[in-house]
Amino acid sequence: MTGAGAAVLTSSTDRYRYEQLITFIRELIDGGVFAPGSRLPSVREISVQRRISISTVLQAYRRLEDQGIIEARPQSGFYVARKSASSLPPPRPSNPPRRARDVSVSRMILDLLEYAADPRLIPLGCAIPSSELLAAGRLDRYLARAARVKGTEHNIYTGPRGDARLRQEIVRRSALLGQMVSPDEIAITCGCTEALMLALKAVARPGEVIAVESPTYFGVLHVLEALGLKALELPTNASDGVDLGALDQALATGSVAACLFSSSIHNPLGFRMSDEKKIALLKLVARHGVPLIEDDIYGDIYFGNEPPRPFSAFDRRAQTIYCSSFSKTIAPGYRIGWILAGRYLPKVLEYKFASTLCGPALPQVAFADFLSSGGYDSHLRRIRRTFENNVGHMLRAVEKAFPDGTRVSRPAGGFVLWLELPKRLKTRKVLDLALREGICFAPGDVFSASGRYTNCLRLSCGHNWDTRLERAVNRLGEIAASALAGD
Repeated sequence: MTGAGAAVLTSSTDRYRYEQLITFIRELIDGGVFAPGSRLPSVREISVQRRISISTVLQAYRRLEDQGIIEARPQSGFYVARKSASSLPPPRPSNPPRRARDVSVSRMILDLLEYAADPRLIPLGCAIPSSELLAAGRLDRYLARAARVKGTEHNIYTGPRGDARLRQEIVRRSALLGQMVSPDEIAITCGCTEALMLALKAVARPGEVIAVESPTYFGVLHVLEALGLKALELPTNASDGVDLGALDQALATGSVAACLFSSSIHNPLGFRMSDEKKIALLKLVARHGVPLIEDDIYGDIYFGNEPPRPFSAFDRRAQTIYCSSFSKTIAPGYRIGWILAGRYLPKVLEYKFASTLCGPALPQVAFADFLSSGGYDSHLRRIRRTFENNVGHMLRAVEKAFPDGTRVSRPAGGFVLWLELPKRLKTRKVLDLALREGICFAPGDVFSASGRYTNCLRLSCGHNWDTRLERAVNRLGEIAASALAGD
C-alpha cells in the first residue's frame, strides 16, 4: 500500500522509532495518562512532538489498533479502546435469601451521610459529585437573573406538576430516549428521592412487598423503611442485572406489589442492562400485572456513544413509573427531579399536593433557562469523560493496592465502584480504621435489607483524580490487607 493512509517502513531507523513509539504510548495508557475512551494526540501532533514521520506514527497507531489497545473513529481520530482497565475478576452474582423482610438501615445511612458531609474526610463514601465538575456556577447565574428580573412574578406557588417550561424542556430531552410524553404527564419533585417515594405510595400500602435488586442503592432501602414496606432482594449479576428467572418466581407468588429497579446505570454495581433484557423484564411484569418503578438518576452519565433507553421507552401498557433528577449532573443542592407516572399520575399528584404542595418556583425557572440555553449536552460530554477517567484511575489503584482475592465491578457509566473482598474480611472493621485516618467509604451491608455484603464496599469516583485520592486508595488497600492478615 502507498499514499497518505499507508505507512511503509523504509529503514531500520524507522522501525526502531516506530517500536519506540508503540512502547511510549502503551506506557502512557498503562500508567493512566490516557484512560479508556479518551482521545489520543493526532497523528500530526505526535509527528511534530516526537520528531518522527507521519507514516511512522500511522504505522504505530495501526499496530496498536490491531492489538485492540486503541481504536480509530472516522473523522475524529484515535482513542484508547474501551476495555477493562483492570485484570481483577468481577463480583460474583448475588444470591440473597428469597423472602421478603422489613428494612432497618436508617441509622447506618444517617451515619454515612454525616461522614459524607465532613470536609475533613476524603470523599470516597457517598455518591455526590464534586461541585467543581458540575454546572452549579452557571445555574446560579440563571437563578440570580431570574430573581432580579422576575423575582416577584415567581414568588408564588406553582401547581403540583411544577413549572411548565421546565416540564417542556424535560419532555424535549425525553423524546431523544424514545419517551413520547406531554408536559402534563410529568411532575417536578424534590430530587429523585421524592419521586421514588411518591411512586411507591401510589402503588403500595404499608406492609406490602417491593422487589429490588441485590445489592441495591441504600436510598431505596431508606425510602422503603420510611413507608413501612418490605424488601424482597433478588439475585443480581454485576454485568447485566437482575435474574429474570428469580423475578418470575417471585412475581408468580402474587405477593409482590411492585418492582423497583435501576433504569440505566446501576448503583452500586454499575451495569447497564441490554434493551433485549429490558423488554423481557417488561413482559414479565406485564404478565403478572405488577407495576415497575425505574430509578434513572444516572441515565445521562453513560460511557460509550449510545445513551441507554429507559424501561418506559419500551412500555406500551403504562405499567412503568419513571423517576429521575439532575442531582448527579448539574446541581445536587437545587433538588430538581421529576416523575413520569403514567396512569398513576393522579395519585402521585394527590400525594405531592398533600405533602409539599409544590416545589420552589425560582429554582425551576433557572433550570428551564439553563436547559433551553443549549449548554447541557456539551456539559454532559465533559463530565462523562471526566467520570470515566476517574473510574479508570480508581480501578488501576484498587488493583495495585487491595489484597489478593479482591473483585471489582466494571461500570458502564456513573461514578462508583463496587468491591468484593475475601469473605472473612468485614468492611465495617475496615471503615472504623479508615475513619481514624480521614478516609470514608460506603460499607457493603448498607446496600442490603438482609445484612449481606459485609465483605464488600463501594467507592465514589465523583471527584477529580489526584495524588490525594490515590494515596487514600493505597492506604485503604493497606488497611484492608492488614485487617485480613490479622483476622
